[in-house]
Amino acid sequence: MEFQDVVRHRRMVRRFTEEPVPEEAIDRLLRNAVRAPSAGFTQGWSFLVLTEPEDRERFWAATTPAGPQRTMSTWLAGMRTAPVLIVVLCSKQAYLDRYAEPDKPWKVRDEAHWPVPYWHVDAGMASLLVLQTAVDEGLGACFFGIGADEVPAFRAEFTVPDEWTHTGVIAVGHAADGGAKGSPARRRRRPLDEVVHRGTW
Repeated sequence: MEFQDVVRHRRMVRRFTEEPVPEEAIDRLLRNAVRAPSAGFTQGWSFLVLTEPEDRERFWAATTPAGPQRTMSTWLAGMRTAPVLIVVLCSKQAYLDRYAEPDKPWKVRDEAHWPVPYWHVDAGMASLLVLQTAVDEGLGACFFGIGADEVPAFRAEFTVPDEWTHTGVIAVGHAADGGAKGSPARRRRRPLDEVVHRGTW
């Protein structure tokens, strides 16, 4: 698929068919993810891939809020049909260590050096490559988060080491027709002249 077609066709898919995702497609998603840029070539990301039904059920059991403020039943019913879940994680410590190495400017491993948490920025870039690769593979995908109250249960269920923090989760599968359109169905895309400032604000 041409790159501009990938960009135009990328959307968040929230319901999937029962058709399985080939293992080679999953491998390509991950191989492209690690081609993302990263500060200092730190590559401080990791990916927890859940393809077995029992593992996906463990994920949803750990991360579904007990009492949501607004109903999530429709969203969950669709998202739980995804045959692949990829949890994207990052390591702040990897960046602090990398930028204390001889070729970098800081000898003190201090988060204050970082006005922006590039560990999450880089994990987000890797996530976008997964989303775009999914389109190129003829698949649908959706990036979503884990609620703050559910993070401890997720970490315990999957024995995530303390160093690693999740940035988000990507559901992947074959898009089902008639799935929820989400916010883009209710909100317009902002035109360039509202968001682009040339020379000054």
